[in-house]
Amino acid sequence: MTLTSPDAKRVKREGDERDEVKNGEGGWKREDGVERVAKKEDDGGDGEGDAQDDLDALEGLESEAKEFMKDSEIDRILKAFRLDAYAVLDLQPGVGESDIKKCYRVKSLLIHPDKTRNPLAPDAFDRLKKAQTELMDEKHRERLDEAIADARMLVMREKGLNRDSAEVKEPSEEFRREWREKTKFVLIENEQRRRRQVKAQMQEEGREQKRVEEEREERKRKRDSEVKWEESREERIGSWREFAKKGGGAGGGEKKKKKKVKPLG
Repeated sequence: MTLTSPDAKRVKREGDERDEVKNGEGGWKREDGVERVAKKEDDGGDGEGDAQDDLDALEGLESEAKEFMKDSEIDRILKAFRLDAYAVLDLQPGVGESDIKKCYRVKSLLIHPDKTRNPLAPDAFDRLKKAQTELMDEKHRERLDEAIADARMLVMREKGLNRDSAEVKEPSEEFRREWREKTKFVLIENEQRRRRQVKAQMQEEGREQKRVEEEREERKRKRDSEVKWEESREERIGSWREFAKKGGGAGGGEKKKKKKVKPLG
């Protein structure tokens, strides 16, 4: 079959387009009459993608490690004996204020509720803040240090040790464990004693307040009585005048006759 000139040109043009699609000339491809950009891959493309994947994986691991550290610290704070501020901050007794501030700053940034998704973070953060406030209070810190020292002496007494004993100079793990437990015991006793004192003080203050209120009420009653007495003064005077007009009672209006006295002799 012989093609006419227009048909021959159309067939040639379609053949050229198929060659372009096959060879990818000029970076363009034609598919179904739509031009598309041909994706060119250079020799280093796969290597760069793998390197980025490795970086993403490392960042993910680091993020997980940080979250694990935060969760562990939150769990430790919540399990610490809350009456012992040193234990809450994970500090050794007797440290200076600068160490207390530094420790609090590091831990507060680690577990801050805005920095972690852990739902227990607010409670742990509040306990950490309370412990730092207590240790920065000189009087509270002195009482805590005394309680810890008392606990140490109790353990020494129970074990029959003195200050020169080797176990006291270089405490074993067992000694430290017993010391910590005895510290809890002493702190609980001190807290119970403090609460009893507060309760007794409140009761005494309540009794004193009641006495003051009773005295105030008594003074008020006296003032009210005096006011009423003054307000009824005119009424009382009027009643007395009316009484006087009537002669002070029955037969009061008649004049008494004077009895004549006979002269002697």
